Amino acid sequence: MITLFSSPSCTSCRKAKLWLENHNIPYIERDVNKEPLRAEEVKEILRLTEDGTEELISKRSKIFSKLNLDLDSMSISKFIELIVNNPSLLKRPIIMDDHRMQVGYNDDEIRRFLPRDIRQRELIRATFKADFEEKAKDLVVERD
Repeated sequence: MITLFSSPSCTSCRKAKLWLENHNIPYIERDVNKEPLRAEEVKEILRLTEDGTEELISKRSKIFSKLNLDLDSMSISKFIELIVNNPSLLKRPIIMDDHRMQVGYNDDEIRRFLPRDIRQRELIRATFKADFEEKAKDLVVERD
């Protein structure tokens, strides 16, 4: 099951939610401001990151500048505590399942949450279309 960590004021969160609904992908939505993440959830998110803490923190958030944080020297346990106590530090949306995670909304990257058979069909369709367009460009159409 996909979990969408979001906040109501986030435009990217609304885009992600709409995309999931338009593709009939079931998900659970969690407003991180109303229901902050537990330490175990932050650990799970960290496990799935590619860039560690840098990927998760919104350096444009008011709380980030207010707290004057040095993420490079912060221990993982302090980082987890920071997120649990200040969920508005997180970039949003965070979309994840048991194996994948996406931070922020990206039209291309969110496709990884489509079921495998749909992704394979889309790949075949895109490949066929590209091959057809490549061959069609050399066709000469005679007109009367």
